[in-house]
Amino acid sequence: MDYDKPMTVIIVEDEIEECIKFKECAGNRSDVKLVGMTDSSEEAIKLVQSHLPEAVILDLQLSRGAGSGIQFLERLSEINLTLRPVVMVTTTSRSKIVYDRIEELGVDFYFCKKQRDYSQELVFDHLLSLRKHSHGVQRANGAVSRDLIESPEERKNRIYNRIDAELNLIGVRGRYKGKVYLREAIYLQIHAEKEYGSVIEKVAQNHRHAYNAISTTMQIAIDNAWMNASPEELSKHYTAHVSAKTGFPTPSDFIHFYAVKIRNSI
Repeated sequence: MDYDKPMTVIIVEDEIEECIKFKECAGNRSDVKLVGMTDSSEEAIKLVQSHLPEAVILDLQLSRGAGSGIQFLERLSEINLTLRPVVMVTTTSRSKIVYDRIEELGVDFYFCKKQRDYSQELVFDHLLSLRKHSHGVQRANGAVSRDLIESPEERKNRIYNRIDAELNLIGVRGRYKGKVYLREAIYLQIHAEKEYGSVIEKVAQNHRHAYNAISTTMQIAIDNAWMNASPEELSKHYTAHVSAKTGFPTPSDFIHFYAVKIRNSI
């Protein structure tokens, strides 16, 4: 784990004032980076799948939002994550039953918001402390902390999960072979020495197909995503160049965009 990078965190909280305080606190620190904030347990799962954060700060009630912290934890235990984020619960509840349940669901630490010294600064400090001292800790659902030093295979799986999450957001469907080729090419481009290289050629060699065949198959997967996804979702998640002639990005542009985007978040 590179401790020189800020710890990536998602906030799941329905109190606006609390959200503002967390955002301001994070903005004043160089060791924490907020990558998402929501008051919905279901949206929180999507954020985790998309951003693969190191940590989640979770309010249990979400009475002004949607769902609950318990529902988020149950879903988190069900989804296939190579590396599970550290989960820090913040709640006003003092119920032993509630605390027992969230411990069963793999929560790493919890704060009662009513305690005298509670603050957003304290929550972030404890998260960073867990980051440094949870090396090698096995989680309840079999996943491991991101703080565990990864094997090459674990790192590869994590990056592939991240790529899949991004492609799913814009509707690049698994039924198209092009998604397999795009995912492989993005992974290769992330690790390529050149920012804009011919990784498509490498994918073609790996699968023993002609370059044009691989490129065309990739383009079909991209075109289908652009034709079926909503313009709002596309503009939200894909902010790079799109061919003025066709209205779709080329495979090379597409691969380059996601390689840069994902490289900067891992």
